[in-house]
Amino acid sequence: MSKLRDAGYRVAGRRLDYFLHLRPAEWPIMTVHFLTGSALAVGLGAQAAELWRPLLYATVVWVVALNGGTLALNSAFDQDEGDVAYLRSPPKPPRHLAGFATLLMLAGLAGALFLPIGFAAVYALCFLLSVLYSVPPVRAKGIPGADWIINLIGFGLLTPFAGFTATGRAPELTQWLILIGFAALFGALYPLTQLYQIEEDARRGDRTFAIALGAERSLSLSLGLTAAAFSLMGWAAVRSVWWGGHDAGPRALGLAMAFLAWLLVVVPWRLRVARLTPREQQHRMHHALAAWAVTDAAVLFAWAR
Repeated sequence: MSKLRDAGYRVAGRRLDYFLHLRPAEWPIMTVHFLTGSALAVGLGAQAAELWRPLLYATVVWVVALNGGTLALNSAFDQDEGDVAYLRSPPKPPRHLAGFATLLMLAGLAGALFLPIGFAAVYALCFLLSVLYSVPPVRAKGIPGADWIINLIGFGLLTPFAGFTATGRAPELTQWLILIGFAALFGALYPLTQLYQIEEDARRGDRTFAIALGAERSLSLSLGLTAAAFSLMGWAAVRSVWWGGHDAGPRALGLAMAFLAWLLVVVPWRLRVARLTPREQQHRMHHALAAWAVTDAAVLFAWAR
């Protein structure tokens, strides 16, 4: 990766720093999560094929402009020195990174106006949440609980919901249960992304959700919310018309395997957290991100037809 970064600097110079702070390593995960919402609306067959152009456009607007801009805006005010999620050894934030990130998100908002009004409205709401999260004087990232709620809503719920609205459709109750399940699941994931940064965040004066709870209670909360998330998805499965069909077993097994993937990450982490170094906790965070990807795949297998 360092060789690739060095090659980028030879081509783009220090302008590459702006791109790196968009954290493109996260884009595949965000893309899958966004399009999971689209697949819940129209499946993966002919209807999805008919909408591939607007969905591709919506994905670029959401993933690159909104999510990339959000992460860059956060970097501009965090001034991180150690590794952050999806960016190892981050370069020093460029002088104009905050302005660049804001302009990128504004460009995405303008682009969102060419998509269904529901998508544009969700984009505007997430833009506002991004500013509230990172930018003083509010800077909700430093307010325990507020940082968690913003991410639970923005990434967990509104990202797949935006993918759903990009199709021009509205969720029904079963689909809402799945989307709310994702919100609970990101509520479980978010403190896990902060545990390895507790020392650095504390030095900077940010009182994050994980700092306020402590490592052990953060992991206990993650276990509870993981159980709540899969309970909601199980409820959605019971409501689904296919649940009594011949393919119910494999789809149920997929959801169960996703739940097991989370338990295999969080339970050992909770049992050993007092003995883990920040580097070891960072590795476990990456395992949790893999469990998230498994969950997206299980939901697609269970409901996208």
